[in-house]
Amino acid sequence: MLVDALREDFVFGPNGRMYMPYTRHLVERGSSNSFVAKARPPTVTMPRIKALTTGSIPGFIDVVMNLNSPALLEDNLIWQAKTAGKRIVFYGDDTWVRLFPKHFMEYDGTTSFFVSDYTEVDNNVTRHLDSTLKRDDWDILILHYLGLDHIGHISGPHSSLIQPKLLEMDDILKKIHSALISKEAEGSLPYLLVLCGDHGMSETGSHGGSSEPEVNTPLVLISPAFKRKVGMEDPGVVEQVDLTPTLALGLGLPISQNSVGRVIPGVLEETSLRDQLRFLHLNGHQLSCLLKDSMPDYEKEVGFEQFRVAEKAHGNWMKLYLEGNTSEVLTNMGKKVLKQYLEALAAMSSALSKQLGKYDMYSMIAGMVFVFQLLLVLLLAMPEALSGEAAVDLPVLSALLSLPFYLLCLLLASVHVLVCTSAESSCYFCSLSWGLVFAAVAFSSAMFCILVSMATRRLPLGPKIHGKSPLRSSGSEWSLSELDVLLLAGTVGHTLSLASSSFVEEEHQTWYFLLNTLCLAVFQDVCRKYFREQSGSGDEEEHILPSKDCHPSAHPKGEIYSEKWLALATPPFTLLCCRLLRSLNQTGVQWAHLPDMGHWLNSSEHRTVLSLLAAFCLVLIYFLVQRRCSWVSKVALALGLLGVYSYRAAVGNVLFPWHHSGRTMSKGTVEARFVYVFVLGILFTGTKDLLRSQIITADAKLKSRGLWEIYSGLVLLVSLLFRAHNLPVLCCCLLIQTLMAQFIWKKLHYDAAQTTIMHYWFGQAFFYFQGNSNNIATVDISVGFVGLESYVEAPAIFLTALSTYAGPLLWACHLVCYLSSDRDRSPVALGHGCYCLALLRSVPAAAYIVLVTVLRYHLFIWSVFSPKLLYESMHLLLTAGVCLFFNTMEQSHSSSKS
Repeated sequence: MLVDALREDFVFGPNGRMYMPYTRHLVERGSSNSFVAKARPPTVTMPRIKALTTGSIPGFIDVVMNLNSPALLEDNLIWQAKTAGKRIVFYGDDTWVRLFPKHFMEYDGTTSFFVSDYTEVDNNVTRHLDSTLKRDDWDILILHYLGLDHIGHISGPHSSLIQPKLLEMDDILKKIHSALISKEAEGSLPYLLVLCGDHGMSETGSHGGSSEPEVNTPLVLISPAFKRKVGMEDPGVVEQVDLTPTLALGLGLPISQNSVGRVIPGVLEETSLRDQLRFLHLNGHQLSCLLKDSMPDYEKEVGFEQFRVAEKAHGNWMKLYLEGNTSEVLTNMGKKVLKQYLEALAAMSSALSKQLGKYDMYSMIAGMVFVFQLLLVLLLAMPEALSGEAAVDLPVLSALLSLPFYLLCLLLASVHVLVCTSAESSCYFCSLSWGLVFAAVAFSSAMFCILVSMATRRLPLGPKIHGKSPLRSSGSEWSLSELDVLLLAGTVGHTLSLASSSFVEEEHQTWYFLLNTLCLAVFQDVCRKYFREQSGSGDEEEHILPSKDCHPSAHPKGEIYSEKWLALATPPFTLLCCRLLRSLNQTGVQWAHLPDMGHWLNSSEHRTVLSLLAAFCLVLIYFLVQRRCSWVSKVALALGLLGVYSYRAAVGNVLFPWHHSGRTMSKGTVEARFVYVFVLGILFTGTKDLLRSQIITADAKLKSRGLWEIYSGLVLLVSLLFRAHNLPVLCCCLLIQTLMAQFIWKKLHYDAAQTTIMHYWFGQAFFYFQGNSNNIATVDISVGFVGLESYVEAPAIFLTALSTYAGPLLWACHLVCYLSSDRDRSPVALGHGCYCLALLRSVPAAAYIVLVTVLRYHLFIWSVFSPKLLYESMHLLLTAGVCLFFNTMEQSHSSSKS
């Protein structure tokens, strides 16, 4: 019986007797063995099921595969049981059905991703229980309950829904145990009832990371074969993968080939010494064979040598045993051999766990080559991309028609054949079809020829690039302002910091520091502009803050003075907002457990405060966004924001004045769909205006309104997805954007490159202000089911990704709208912004890929570096989509200007 997200303190903790009284009674007084089973990250369902059934440690790619699990081809306990003729029945999470197709005699799978449902998803499992327990036509029954995990995602581990759900699970365990006792017959083999969790849940109710509440799960083995307990004992600590060899030996099955687990010694206590030694020898033999396959110098491993010594001593003991020796010397010798086996198993299991499997270096190197070829193209294109024309000439045709291209294709194809025919282990790149391999080889060869051609053009003898770079001043030398130095140094410094596990865990601190420094630098520029202006002329002002790709318009001095104090107040106000947002959500690892304003606002005692704050934020969001919309979109936006509050009230986060505290909550499906209608309406209106401005009439004002309407539709959707306590994050985001655009970027004539880097920094900081981190556990998957009655994969993934990356996406989209609607900017500003945004994401991503490859044997590779790689990949994918939108807008912008 697997209860998804069952934390060990739900059973063994102070509240265990209240949450699961019958289970706690069995732990304290029953014939049972209890352990705390430690799960390895990633603590998500599919990798944990693989660990429980194969005994191996899955990789982080299984986090992605968790969405649509393929059949498990690796040697596993379920396959071994089916091969041995065991009849298996399964009810629960349909991940098992996808992993083990055609393995179950009978099954009924339930959808695991629809987290809004925590009742029916368990009732669909329990409804089969009475009839199944009465039957005798099965050998193994597997139940996987999902309701507890869904409650955790919705409202966390301290929700009022937790205790009723755990009591329900306790009653089910009591029903199963009672049925097994009643079926127990004289002389029959003893039954075994296993209660376990696949992973725990964090203090926010999520999982996926490596914190103690996420990795510590209860493991309770109940059987008449065990000694009856006389009181509560501290449960021993084992690895989750240790259950695999223990169950295999208990069922008389071979241990899975790739299992790194070791048999749990406490389970063997009631068996004879001979049987204990036999079980330990079987486990040791399996681990030693895996050690031989995994490590070239396996003979130097301490565990392998210890196993050989124990095996030899075991042989001597068996010889004396078979001779009928019953002296105390034989017993002491057997205990010594037992101890040697246990030490050898621990050492071999630890060595194999640290290695975590074989790396597919050929595929990893091939991937790195592709990434760095694209990065080098971006870097070599810099002079043209940031020139006055913002047009990059890629010599694609000449590269494809050149002789080196064909020679490289032949060379790389031969290298591929050589590597794949001589590889001892399986390789992903080698398993691809020849068509895909040839396409990859041709792409790499073409990229190499393009790089050589572009590099030759950059040589002094090559052709000169026409157009003025926005980074050039009026002189012939490159000129960098203090702000340019800060932006470049901060971006490079952040990239270098990714080599440290501590900096990755607490990356939010890096962005908070950079953002605060940026605000101070901008404040210095504002002071320089307005206070030097009093003693100097306008020409001097332009010399101090040169306009690089802008055409500054003349403003009357009176207007400048009227805006002066608002401009001076904007950076300090931004600093104040950022400081308040930092206290809203604790994130990272070191201080994530500390209470924050979000916890305070979400407590039931402060629901009125949260309601007033949410209402105020939604009103402010309306006034900040509606200014550039048509009247139709303004009405739709107002009704949509009212629907957002109604949705939050329906699900119990906030209150209407006429609501009472004991009212029943709903899923808010109707209210959420009401908001979706207005989101689609606003997006449709904005898209219509955009298409009209590009196809029918080249109207820059119409195009600008269309872009801002699309942006307002995105803001409305994000406000629906954000939890109520996070609405101030969205509110501050819009407020800072409005102030910076009005009084900083435009008035100080920052060029497109500087403006883009600032937007990027703000987007990264707001990613963490939302409560995100580089830990998988902070991904709020419950937002993927807002307004849905059942699990639908595409919208669930889209909504989860949008909510997670709302900060970076809103700032990137604001950048497109701002650069497109600013009439004082040159036509190439959008092109410069697109290029800078692509470069800002590509450099850290490429550098991080190298770092992860170099640090693949690092102690924290799976708990720290791998989750960050998933975040980087997803962020890069979203940035590519934004850049595509940039490029479309840039082309239409250029055509309208012409």
